This record gives sequence, C-alpha cells and structure tokens, in this order.
Amino acid sequence: MEEILVNILNEMAEYLSVSQMKKLQEVLINNLVSEPVEQIEISNSEYMKLFLNAKRIEGCSERTLQYYKVTIEHMLQKLSTPIRKMTTDEIRTYLVDYQNIGHCSKVTVDNIRRNISSFFSWLEEEDYILKSPMKRIHKIKTRKVVKDVISDESMEKMRDACKEIRDLAIIDLLYSTGIRVGELVRLNIDDVNLEQRECVVFGKGDKERRVYFDAKAKIHLMKYLAERKADNPALFVSLDAPFTRLQISGVEIRLRNLGRKLSLNHIHPHKFRRTMATRAIDKGMPIEQVQKVLGHSQIDTTMQYAIVNQSNVRNSHQKFIA
Repeated sequence: MEEILVNILNEMAEYLSVSQMKKLQEVLINNLVSEPVEQIEISNSEYMKLFLNAKRIEGCSERTLQYYKVTIEHMLQKLSTPIRKMTTDEIRTYLVDYQNIGHCSKVTVDNIRRNISSFFSWLEEEDYILKSPMKRIHKIKTRKVVKDVISDESMEKMRDACKEIRDLAIIDLLYSTGIRVGELVRLNIDDVNLEQRECVVFGKGDKERRVYFDAKAKIHLMKYLAERKADNPALFVSLDAPFTRLQISGVEIRLRNLGRKLSLNHIHPHKFRRTMATRAIDKGMPIEQVQKVLGHSQIDTTMQYAIVNQSNVRNSHQKFIA
C-alpha cells in the first residue's frame, strides 16, 4: 500500500502545488491506510510563536514584533477555533466587534486587519494552511487626513527653549535628516562624519543607508560631543550617570514635554520625519531621492509622508495654467 501511495503522489506532483500535494497525501492516508495515522496538532499559540520567530529572523524590530503579538493574541483569545479551520466570516465578525466594542477608528482596525493578514499569509506560504481566510477581507477605506508639519517658527521656538545642548542636537538631526527615532537612538559616534555632514543609519530590517544633515545640526553635534562627559560609544546618552544609551521613550518624552511647554500641537519624533519629507518635495527634491533618504522600499510610502504646500500649488497653477 505504501508503494501505491508513493506512486500516486509522484505522478500527481507535476500537476499540484505543494499545499495541494500535502492535502492529497492526507486524504489518501486517511482513506486507504487501515491503521489510523496519528497527526501532531499544532496549537494556535504555537503557530503564533512560529510566525513571530520568522519575523524576528527577517529583521523586524522588537516594537513591531510586540505589535504583532498583541494583535494576534487578542484575536486568538476571542476566536477559539483552530487556526486551520478559521473562516473569513469569523475573522470579519471579529474585526466588526473589535471596532464596535473599542470604538476605535477605521485606521486602527485596518492596522489590525493588516497584521492578521500578514500572519495568515505567512501560514499559507509555509503550507500550514491551504488558503488564507484574509484574502477576501480587503483594505478598509479610511478618510485621508492631512497631517500638519512643524513650521519654521515652531522649530525656532523649540531651539530657543532647549536647555540642554543634547536636546538641541537631537531636534536638528531629526529635522534635517528625517531619520526614524529608532535609527537615532542606535547611532554611535563612529557612525557620524561631521566633516562630510553625514551619518550611516540602520533602518528596518537592518538595512544600511547614508543620510545627511545641515550646518546647524553639525555645530550642535560638535558642541554636544565636546561638552559631554560620557565614555560611551552611543551618540546620544542620558544626561545623568551612568550615561547609558538614550532610548526611544526618552526621546519621545523629552520632545513631548518641550512641545507642551511651548503650547505646540503634538510634537513627537515622527513629525520631524514627515516635516523633512514635505519640505524636501516642496522645494523640488525628486520623490525618488526623498524615498532613498527616508529608507522606504516602496515609493507609495514616501508619498504618504509628503504633503505638497497648498500655496505652492496655487503658484504653480498661476504659472502653468492661468
């Protein structure tokens, strides 16, 4: 019987995909083999661990991994169905309930949907399931909100309000390079070339790229490095002993408090990144070069950061159309 099964599978190999072959093998064994074959069942939580391990190897940050974990864990707690038997309707109902109970925005629900979709797509690619139940759950349409950027006046107010040269160096580096806050805190002194006004950062997936900063950032970085007492390879360290590497939360809290002190609206690290992208495109920098500077793999992502100044649109219309 074993020889017959092998022959059938070999003959069908050129016509079926890997997942279809696995299902055919399962059906043949269940129907033709007299002694039942014990199958090892993988629990839902084990599937999640396998997924997170795969994402960790791919280079996802701990923040991203934690977001995946929280999202998927919540779904698995609400849906007791084994992952291999989950249906599109079950997950769709879960997303609707998530929005209704939590009163969250469509953007939040779409982020949840995207994480769950990544999970099931991975399961399909790894042949743990035959077909992802998320394929018929499409992107949730959300209202496009034009997010504001940091004005020149606000930047000057923040510079004037900085009591520490370290903080001044941080905001000027964020403002002129557009780097992510995670990239900022991972910078070492050796990564920075003050003479060339450039530094090497490691973005998502540990992708290396070169970014450039302006003269203000250079001057403040030089002053900060000359005054600081820390014997630490990290570029930015805490203000107090033992002068450890500054963490993302430390930068976020510092900028948020600075913004509140000046009554500025929602000052956070990512706003500097969006401002840089907007200013660059507004001044005529080709979108492909902005994409390179920001470290985006898809140009569509860059376009979401770039907001063309409305007054420039009016001037261009008058120049080319009127």
